[in-house]
Amino acid sequence: MGTENRSATNDGAGRATITGHRTNVLGKQRLGEWLIQRVLLLCVLVSILTTSGIILSLIIETVGFFREVSILEFLTSTQWTPLFEPAHFGVLPLVAGTLMVSIGASLVALPVGLATAIYLSEYAPDGLRRVVKPVLEVLAGIPTVVYGYFALTFVTPIIRYFVPSANVFNAASASIVMGIMILPMVSSLSEDAMVSVPRSLREAAYALGATRFEASTKVVVPSALSGIVASFILAISRAIGETMIVTLAAGATPRLTLNPFESIQTMTAYIVQVSLGDTPFGSIAYRSIFAVGISLFLITLAMNVLGNAVVRRYRDEY
Repeated sequence: MGTENRSATNDGAGRATITGHRTNVLGKQRLGEWLIQRVLLLCVLVSILTTSGIILSLIIETVGFFREVSILEFLTSTQWTPLFEPAHFGVLPLVAGTLMVSIGASLVALPVGLATAIYLSEYAPDGLRRVVKPVLEVLAGIPTVVYGYFALTFVTPIIRYFVPSANVFNAASASIVMGIMILPMVSSLSEDAMVSVPRSLREAAYALGATRFEASTKVVVPSALSGIVASFILAISRAIGETMIVTLAAGATPRLTLNPFESIQTMTAYIVQVSLGDTPFGSIAYRSIFAVGISLFLITLAMNVLGNAVVRRYRDEY
Protein backbone atom coordinates (compact mmCIF):
# COMPACT_ATOMS: atom_id res chain seq x y z
CA MET A 1 0.00 0.00 0.00
CA GLY A 2 2.80 2.41 0.91
CA THR A 3 4.57 1.67 -2.35
CA GLU A 4 1.35 2.27 -4.35
CA ASN A 5 0.74 5.55 -2.51
CA ARG A 6 4.26 6.73 -3.23
CA SER A 7 3.92 5.78 -6.92
CA ALA A 8 0.63 7.66 -7.19
CA THR A 9 2.17 10.65 -5.48
CA ASN A 10 5.15 10.62 -7.85
CA ASP A 11 2.87 10.29 -10.89
CA GLY A 12 0.78 13.23 -9.70
CA ALA A 13 3.85 15.34 -9.11
CA GLY A 14 5.20 14.42 -12.57
CA ARG A 15 1.92 15.34 -14.25
CA ALA A 16 1.84 18.61 -12.34
CA THR A 17 5.42 19.37 -13.45
CA ILE A 18 4.64 18.59 -17.09
CA THR A 19 1.44 20.63 -16.91
CA GLY A 20 3.30 23.55 -15.39
CA HIS A 21 6.00 23.33 -18.06
CA ARG A 22 3.40 23.30 -20.82
CA THR A 23 1.67 26.28 -19.23
CA ASN A 24 4.94 28.20 -19.16
CA VAL A 25 5.66 27.34 -22.80
CA LEU A 26 2.18 28.38 -23.88
CA GLY A 27 2.49 31.58 -21.88
CA LYS A 28 5.77 32.44 -23.59
CA GLN A 29 4.29 31.66 -27.00
CA ARG A 30 1.29 33.87 -26.31
CA LEU A 31 3.59 36.65 -25.12
CA GLY A 32 5.71 36.29 -28.26
CA GLU A 33 2.62 36.37 -30.49
CA TRP A 34 1.34 39.44 -28.63
CA LEU A 35 4.66 41.23 -29.13
CA ILE A 36 4.82 40.30 -32.84
CA GLN A 37 1.25 41.50 -33.36
CA ARG A 38 2.00 44.83 -31.69
CA VAL A 39 5.21 45.32 -33.69
CA LEU A 40 3.39 44.61 -36.96
CA LEU A 41 0.58 46.95 -35.93
CA LEU A 42 3.17 49.64 -35.16
CA CYS A 43 4.69 49.22 -38.63
CA VAL A 44 1.24 49.58 -40.21
CA LEU A 45 0.53 52.71 -38.16
CA VAL A 46 3.87 54.24 -39.10
CA SER A 47 3.09 53.68 -42.79
CA ILE A 48 -0.40 55.14 -42.46
CA LEU A 49 0.76 58.13 -40.43
CA THR A 50 3.62 58.84 -42.84
CA THR A 51 1.28 58.76 -45.83
CA SER A 52 -1.27 60.88 -44.00
CA GLY A 53 1.39 63.42 -43.03
CA ILE A 54 2.60 63.73 -46.62
CA ILE A 55 -0.92 64.19 -47.96
CA LEU A 56 -1.79 66.65 -45.20
CA SER A 57 1.28 68.80 -45.86
CA LEU A 58 0.44 68.85 -49.57
CA ILE A 59 -3.18 69.80 -48.92
CA ILE A 60 -2.39 72.60 -46.45
CA GLU A 61 0.04 74.38 -48.79
CA THR A 62 -2.13 73.69 -51.83
CA VAL A 63 -5.12 75.32 -50.14
CA GLY A 64 -2.96 78.40 -49.51
CA PHE A 65 -1.93 78.39 -53.17
CA PHE A 66 -5.51 78.24 -54.44
CA ARG A 67 -6.51 81.14 -52.19
CA GLU A 68 -4.41 83.32 -54.50
CA VAL A 69 -4.70 81.44 -57.80
CA SER A 70 -7.89 80.37 -59.53
CA ILE A 71 -8.34 76.62 -59.92
CA LEU A 72 -9.75 77.29 -63.38
CA GLU A 73 -6.57 79.11 -64.40
CA PHE A 74 -4.43 76.36 -62.91
CA LEU A 75 -6.20 73.64 -64.88
CA THR A 76 -6.84 75.40 -68.18
CA SER A 77 -4.16 78.05 -68.77
CA THR A 78 -1.34 77.17 -71.17
CA GLN A 79 1.28 79.43 -69.58
CA TRP A 80 3.41 78.49 -66.57
CA THR A 81 5.67 81.33 -65.41
CA PRO A 82 5.37 81.50 -61.59
CA LEU A 83 8.90 82.90 -61.18
CA PHE A 84 8.47 85.84 -63.58
CA GLU A 85 6.29 88.92 -63.88
CA PRO A 86 3.52 88.76 -64.84
CA ALA A 87 3.12 85.35 -63.23
CA HIS A 88 0.97 82.70 -64.89
CA PHE A 89 -0.04 79.44 -63.22
CA GLY A 90 -1.36 77.13 -65.91
CA VAL A 91 -0.13 73.62 -65.13
CA LEU A 92 -0.93 72.17 -68.56
CA PRO A 93 2.62 72.66 -69.99
CA LEU A 94 4.09 70.71 -67.06
CA VAL A 95 1.49 67.96 -67.37
CA ALA A 96 2.06 67.76 -71.13
CA GLY A 97 5.83 67.54 -70.65
CA THR A 98 5.44 64.81 -68.03
CA LEU A 99 3.08 62.79 -70.22
CA MET A 100 5.28 63.23 -73.31
CA VAL A 101 8.36 61.88 -71.56
CA SER A 102 6.41 59.07 -69.85
CA ILE A 103 4.73 57.98 -73.09
CA GLY A 104 8.06 58.09 -74.91
CA ALA A 105 9.68 55.99 -72.19
CA SER A 106 6.77 53.54 -72.38
CA LEU A 107 7.21 53.18 -76.15
CA VAL A 108 10.81 52.17 -75.48
CA ALA A 109 10.41 50.02 -72.37
CA LEU A 110 7.10 48.20 -72.75
CA PRO A 111 7.59 46.38 -76.08
CA VAL A 112 11.29 45.72 -75.49
CA GLY A 113 10.67 44.63 -71.90
CA LEU A 114 7.81 42.31 -72.88
CA ALA A 115 9.85 40.79 -75.73
CA THR A 116 12.75 40.26 -73.33
CA ALA A 117 10.43 38.61 -70.81
CA ILE A 118 9.01 36.27 -73.48
CA TYR A 119 12.50 35.28 -74.54
CA LEU A 120 13.71 34.65 -71.00
CA SER A 121 10.59 32.73 -70.07
CA GLU A 122 10.01 30.64 -73.20
CA TYR A 123 13.20 30.49 -75.26
CA ALA A 124 16.34 31.09 -73.20
CA PRO A 125 18.23 28.11 -71.73
CA ASP A 126 18.43 28.01 -67.95
CA GLY A 127 22.12 28.93 -67.93
CA LEU A 128 21.59 31.98 -70.13
CA ARG A 129 18.55 33.07 -68.09
CA ARG A 130 20.57 32.95 -64.88
CA VAL A 131 23.12 35.29 -66.46
CA VAL A 132 20.91 37.67 -68.45
CA LYS A 133 18.28 38.39 -65.80
CA PRO A 134 20.75 39.62 -63.10
CA VAL A 135 22.54 41.70 -65.75
CA LEU A 136 19.26 43.36 -66.69
CA GLU A 137 18.45 44.02 -63.05
CA VAL A 138 21.79 45.77 -62.62
CA LEU A 139 20.30 48.59 -64.72
CA ALA A 140 17.78 49.21 -61.93
CA GLY A 141 20.62 49.85 -59.49
CA ILE A 142 22.31 52.60 -61.49
CA PRO A 143 21.69 56.05 -59.93
CA THR A 144 19.28 58.14 -61.96
CA VAL A 145 21.69 61.07 -62.01
CA VAL A 146 24.09 58.84 -63.97
CA TYR A 147 21.28 58.13 -66.44
CA GLY A 148 20.71 61.86 -66.73
CA TYR A 149 24.31 62.60 -67.65
CA PHE A 150 24.31 59.60 -70.00
CA ALA A 151 21.31 61.09 -71.78
CA LEU A 152 22.90 64.54 -71.97
CA THR A 153 26.40 63.50 -73.07
CA PHE A 154 25.76 60.39 -75.16
CA VAL A 155 22.16 60.10 -76.37
CA THR A 156 21.59 63.79 -77.13
CA PRO A 157 24.61 64.12 -79.48
CA ILE A 158 23.36 61.09 -81.43
CA ILE A 159 19.90 62.62 -81.71
CA ARG A 160 21.33 65.96 -82.84
CA TYR A 161 23.46 64.16 -85.44
CA PHE A 162 20.33 62.76 -87.10
CA VAL A 163 18.07 65.72 -86.23
CA PRO A 164 20.26 68.86 -86.36
CA SER A 165 17.35 71.08 -85.32
CA ALA A 166 16.97 69.26 -81.98
CA ASN A 167 17.73 71.30 -78.88
CA VAL A 168 20.52 70.32 -76.50
CA PHE A 169 17.85 69.69 -73.89
CA ASN A 170 14.98 67.73 -75.42
CA ALA A 171 12.22 65.32 -74.49
CA ALA A 172 13.35 62.55 -76.87
CA SER A 173 16.69 62.03 -75.11
CA ALA A 174 15.04 61.90 -71.70
CA SER A 175 12.38 59.49 -72.99
CA ILE A 176 14.87 57.04 -74.48
CA VAL A 177 17.06 56.91 -71.38
CA MET A 178 14.10 56.73 -69.02
CA GLY A 179 12.79 53.81 -71.07
CA ILE A 180 16.13 52.07 -70.58
CA MET A 181 15.89 52.78 -66.84
CA ILE A 182 12.43 51.20 -66.39
CA LEU A 183 13.16 48.32 -68.80
CA PRO A 184 14.36 45.94 -66.03
CA MET A 185 11.15 46.48 -64.07
CA VAL A 186 9.00 45.52 -67.05
CA SER A 187 11.09 42.53 -68.13
CA SER A 188 11.69 41.10 -64.65
CA LEU A 189 8.11 41.37 -63.36
CA SER A 190 6.62 40.16 -66.67
CA GLU A 191 9.00 37.22 -66.77
CA ASP A 192 8.05 36.26 -63.22
CA ALA A 193 4.38 36.35 -64.19
CA MET A 194 5.00 34.14 -67.25
CA VAL A 195 7.07 31.61 -65.31
CA SER A 196 4.17 31.19 -62.87
CA VAL A 197 1.88 29.99 -65.71
CA PRO A 198 1.50 26.19 -65.33
CA ARG A 199 3.52 24.02 -67.68
CA SER A 200 0.37 22.05 -68.48
CA LEU A 201 -1.06 25.00 -70.45
CA ARG A 202 2.00 25.12 -72.66
CA GLU A 203 1.93 21.35 -73.20
CA ALA A 204 -1.77 21.53 -74.12
CA ALA A 205 -0.98 24.20 -76.74
CA TYR A 206 1.87 22.08 -78.16
CA ALA A 207 -0.43 19.06 -78.26
CA LEU A 208 -2.88 21.05 -80.39
CA GLY A 209 -0.11 21.82 -82.89
CA ALA A 210 0.89 25.31 -81.74
CA THR A 211 4.42 26.52 -82.32
CA ARG A 212 6.49 27.89 -79.47
CA PHE A 213 5.78 31.45 -80.60
CA GLU A 214 2.04 30.76 -80.80
CA ALA A 215 2.05 29.14 -77.37
CA SER A 216 3.95 32.11 -75.97
CA THR A 217 1.78 34.85 -77.46
CA LYS A 218 -1.62 33.15 -77.43
CA VAL A 219 -1.45 31.09 -74.23
CA VAL A 220 1.30 32.25 -71.87
CA VAL A 221 0.96 36.02 -72.33
CA PRO A 222 -2.87 36.06 -71.95
CA SER A 223 -2.60 33.79 -68.90
CA ALA A 224 -0.03 36.11 -67.29
CA LEU A 225 -1.81 39.29 -68.40
CA SER A 226 -2.56 40.56 -64.89
CA GLY A 227 1.09 40.39 -63.87
CA ILE A 228 2.22 41.95 -67.15
CA VAL A 229 -0.24 44.83 -66.80
CA ALA A 230 0.91 45.34 -63.20
CA SER A 231 4.52 45.62 -64.39
CA PHE A 232 3.46 48.15 -67.04
CA ILE A 233 1.60 50.29 -64.50
CA LEU A 234 4.50 50.22 -62.03
CA ALA A 235 6.99 51.14 -64.75
CA ILE A 236 4.88 54.02 -66.08
CA SER A 237 4.32 55.31 -62.53
CA ARG A 238 8.07 55.21 -62.01
CA ALA A 239 8.57 57.15 -65.24
CA ILE A 240 6.02 59.80 -64.24
CA GLY A 241 7.74 60.33 -60.90
CA GLU A 242 11.31 60.31 -62.21
CA THR A 243 13.26 63.48 -61.44
CA MET A 244 16.96 63.57 -62.27
CA ILE A 245 16.82 62.31 -65.86
CA VAL A 246 14.25 64.91 -66.93
CA THR A 247 15.95 67.63 -64.90
CA LEU A 248 19.29 67.09 -66.64
CA ALA A 249 18.21 66.04 -70.12
CA ALA A 250 14.74 67.44 -70.88
CA GLY A 251 15.34 71.05 -69.95
CA ALA A 252 13.48 73.67 -67.91
CA THR A 253 11.21 75.32 -70.44
CA PRO A 254 7.49 74.85 -69.69
CA ARG A 255 6.18 74.55 -73.22
CA LEU A 256 2.95 73.07 -74.53
CA THR A 257 4.29 71.19 -77.55
CA LEU A 258 4.16 67.82 -79.26
CA ASN A 259 7.67 68.10 -80.71
CA PRO A 260 9.92 65.69 -78.76
CA PHE A 261 13.05 67.47 -79.97
CA GLU A 262 12.24 70.69 -78.12
CA SER A 263 13.11 71.61 -74.57
CA ILE A 264 10.27 70.96 -72.12
CA GLN A 265 9.79 70.84 -68.36
CA THR A 266 8.10 68.12 -66.34
CA MET A 267 6.31 68.42 -63.03
CA THR A 268 9.14 66.83 -61.07
CA ALA A 269 11.76 69.00 -62.79
CA TYR A 270 9.85 72.13 -61.79
CA ILE A 271 9.68 70.96 -58.18
CA VAL A 272 13.46 70.51 -58.19
CA GLN A 273 13.98 73.93 -59.75
CA VAL A 274 11.94 75.76 -57.11
CA SER A 275 13.24 73.63 -54.22
CA LEU A 276 16.86 74.72 -54.69
CA GLY A 277 16.47 77.38 -52.00
CA ASP A 278 16.21 80.62 -53.96
CA THR A 279 12.42 80.91 -53.63
CA PRO A 280 11.20 82.71 -50.46
CA PHE A 281 9.40 80.46 -48.00
CA GLY A 282 5.64 80.99 -47.99
CA SER A 283 5.56 82.84 -51.29
CA ILE A 284 3.12 81.95 -54.06
CA ALA A 285 5.97 80.42 -56.08
CA TYR A 286 6.93 78.30 -53.08
CA ARG A 287 3.34 77.09 -52.64
CA SER A 288 3.11 76.29 -56.33
CA ILE A 289 5.39 73.26 -55.88
CA PHE A 290 2.82 71.75 -53.53
CA ALA A 291 0.02 72.34 -56.04
CA VAL A 292 2.13 70.63 -58.70
CA GLY A 293 3.05 67.89 -56.22
CA ILE A 294 -0.55 67.06 -55.35
CA SER A 295 -1.41 67.06 -59.06
CA LEU A 296 1.38 64.55 -59.65
CA PHE A 297 0.15 62.51 -56.67
CA LEU A 298 -3.39 62.39 -58.09
CA ILE A 299 -2.13 61.28 -61.52
CA THR A 300 -0.05 58.50 -60.00
CA LEU A 301 -2.91 57.47 -57.69
CA ALA A 302 -5.31 57.28 -60.64
CA MET A 303 -2.86 55.07 -62.54
CA ASN A 304 -2.45 52.74 -59.58
CA VAL A 305 -6.22 52.48 -59.11
CA LEU A 306 -6.62 51.73 -62.81
CA GLY A 307 -3.85 49.15 -62.64
CA ASN A 308 -5.43 47.40 -59.65
CA ALA A 309 -8.79 47.31 -61.43
CA VAL A 310 -7.22 45.76 -64.53
CA VAL A 311 -5.29 43.23 -62.44
CA ARG A 312 -8.45 42.17 -60.59
CA ARG A 313 -10.37 41.95 -63.86
CA TYR A 314 -7.88 39.70 -65.66
CA ARG A 315 -6.31 37.81 -62.78
CA ASP A 316 -6.04 34.03 -63.26
CA GLU A 317 -5.32 31.86 -60.23
CA TYR A 318 -3.65 28.48 -60.68
